[in-house]
Amino acid sequence: MQLHTFKTRLEKFTGPLRRISQYSNSNWVREMPRSKRIITQNGIFLQGFAIYSFWSRSLAWLLMWPKNERLVLFVALIFYVVGARMMNWALTSEFVRKTQLEADQIAARQIQQTLQPGKENLQELPGYQLETFYKPFREVGGDYFDVIELPGKRTLFAVADVSGKGMPAALLAANIQALVRSIAILEADPLAMARQINRHLCRYTPSDRFATAVFIVLNRETGELTCVNAGHNAPIVFGSGSAKELEATGVPLGLFLDATYEAREAVLDPGASLLIFTDGFTDSISGENAEQRLREALADTSSKTILILKSLVDPRFNEDDVTILLVKRDGNSSSHSRHA
Repeated sequence: MQLHTFKTRLEKFTGPLRRISQYSNSNWVREMPRSKRIITQNGIFLQGFAIYSFWSRSLAWLLMWPKNERLVLFVALIFYVVGARMMNWALTSEFVRKTQLEADQIAARQIQQTLQPGKENLQELPGYQLETFYKPFREVGGDYFDVIELPGKRTLFAVADVSGKGMPAALLAANIQALVRSIAILEADPLAMARQINRHLCRYTPSDRFATAVFIVLNRETGELTCVNAGHNAPIVFGSGSAKELEATGVPLGLFLDATYEAREAVLDPGASLLIFTDGFTDSISGENAEQRLREALADTSSKTILILKSLVDPRFNEDDVTILLVKRDGNSSSHSRHA
């Protein structure tokens, strides 16, 4: 934990310096709309030409023209002012556009946070401990997770990771959430859910957009798990020193209209844990023994497992949304539910 704290403080110190170095070498004009880019480049040219004219006392070096030095300085001053005005307009306009975009992203993040299950609305699971962690890479993220109460003392855990980042991924993640909740009301079957969502995404989303997902239904009385894994990172069932991975049973959602999926069974024994996560979590674990560190965290018998898992996220390698959903089955009937 102390090493993680030191790394966090070091990142806060070196992060701004690294971003300054990165941005100073980037072509910021390239990201502007074409019309603003042309105006900005012309403004830069006029200012550069004005500086050249001040230095050479000429508007044309080879001809030394015109001979009137005052006229040269006057024309150069006009060029410089016009160039500065052009750049000021383009940059101010771009600043306003980026500010409005940032405000929209902040509002979108607030809406997305209300869609994700939080501490105040995370349902209690008698006999189980439920802990979650969600960290979007940008203002809004393409990861989605949900915990839905079903009839018959069952609970649905849904986790999805949409391709791409930012607003487009967040919109598709919100669409998947709406589909999951609407389907769960009518038919709480992971297999039927994967098939219906896949058909919907294939028909109504761009061909380059897809999502990996895992749908798991837990029978809280028996600990039985019914899992459909659509190309997602394999959830891990860990208990008594052994680990079982719930591998993919089909391709990601939204790729093929006729894709087929299978449901697999597993059991969450008393004292065992179920870990569901997105690839942003595993990709951000540093070192060559990432899998071993993950298993050691799952082997923890205290109530700090989620904190240990969060400490594995290295800011230097974190380049994607991170989602962790941890379900622990108690050895007795008492339980409580928390949100980390």
